[in-house]
Amino acid sequence: MKNGNLEHLVNTALGIIKKDPRHVYNFGGFGGFAADMSDSTLALLRTMPGVEYIEQDAIVKANLGEVQHLEKKAYVTQSSSTWGLARISHVSRGSTSYTYDDSAGANTCSYVIDTGIYTAHTEFGGRATFLANFAGDGSNTDGNGHGTHVAGTIGSNTYGVAKKTKLYAIKVLDASGSGTNSGVIAGMNYSTAVNSAAANVVNAGVFLAVAAGNEAVDAANSSPASEPTVYTVGATDSTDKLASFSNYGTIVDILAPGVSILSTWLNGGTNTISGTSMATPHVTGLAAYILGFEGKRTPAALSSRLTTLSTKNKITGLPSSTKNYLAFNGNPSG
Repeated sequence: MKNGNLEHLVNTALGIIKKDPRHVYNFGGFGGFAADMSDSTLALLRTMPGVEYIEQDAIVKANLGEVQHLEKKAYVTQSSSTWGLARISHVSRGSTSYTYDDSAGANTCSYVIDTGIYTAHTEFGGRATFLANFAGDGSNTDGNGHGTHVAGTIGSNTYGVAKKTKLYAIKVLDASGSGTNSGVIAGMNYSTAVNSAAANVVNAGVFLAVAAGNEAVDAANSSPASEPTVYTVGATDSTDKLASFSNYGTIVDILAPGVSILSTWLNGGTNTISGTSMATPHVTGLAAYILGFEGKRTPAALSSRLTTLSTKNKITGLPSSTKNYLAFNGNPSG
C-alpha cells in the first residue's frame, strides 16, 4: 500500500474482506497484508486510492585489480578448513587453511531467513536462537537442513566465516523447503512485493545478502535478487569457475564459493551441498566479520567495503555483463 496512514489503509481493507489476514506488514514505509479473498473483493480493493498493487501469493523454495587488505591485528589460521573458507581468505586458489582475525564477527547478529536452524548443534556453541516462524508448520526448528547449513557457513565453529556472530533463525520455509512469498515478506518484517520488503529492510539499516538463484539465467528477473539495494551473490567452484547453475548478470554484486560446500546439518551432523544459497552465507558471514573488525557502518557502506576488498578478475566462465569480483576477507598475508 502507498505511503500515508498505512495502519488506517490496512484496517480499511481488512474490514472489506471480512477475514482474518495470514500476515500484516507495516515497516519502513511498506504496508500491506496477505489474505484469502474472492474475485469480487479483489476487484474492489484494486479500486481503492491507497492501494499501490495486489499480487497473488506464490510458492518459494530454497535454492540448493589491486588487492585490498584489512589492517593486520590478531590473525589466526584454521588448518584443513573447507575449500570455501580457504578461498575467501586468499587471493589465489589452492590453500587449505582459513586465515582470519580473531574478532571473528564478535558483537554482531546474523539473521537466517530460511528453513530454520537446528540450534542444538554443538557447532553453534549456544550462539544460535530460534526467533520466529512464518512457515505455518508449527515447528520451531529446522526440519529440512538448508537453514542449518546456511547458518553453519555464516558462523559455526568449524565451517563458519564469522565464528563469534550470534545467529537468529527466522523460519519462512517448511521441512520440504517450500514456503510462500507472504511468509518471506513476514520474515523480513520481524515479484514486486518481495523486492519492496527487501528494500525496506535495507532502508531500515540492515545489510541483506541474497542468492542470485540456481537457474543459470540472468538474475534480473529473480526476486529479491533483482532489488538494487540488496547485495546479490553468485556462486563459484573450487577451480575458480562460475558454477554451472549460478545465475549471473549486472545485478550480481559479488561471487563466492558455492559448489560442494561442507557445513552443519540436522541432528548434529554435516552435509555437503551446492547452490547460490551456499555462496550467500560466505558473504553474510564476511559482512559480520567486517562489522566485528571495523565497526558499525550502513548497508551501502558495507556493500561498498565488500566490493572494494573483493579479489578481481580471478573467475572464468563469466558472461561479459557479470562483475568479476570474488569475496575476500582482506587477509594481509593474502
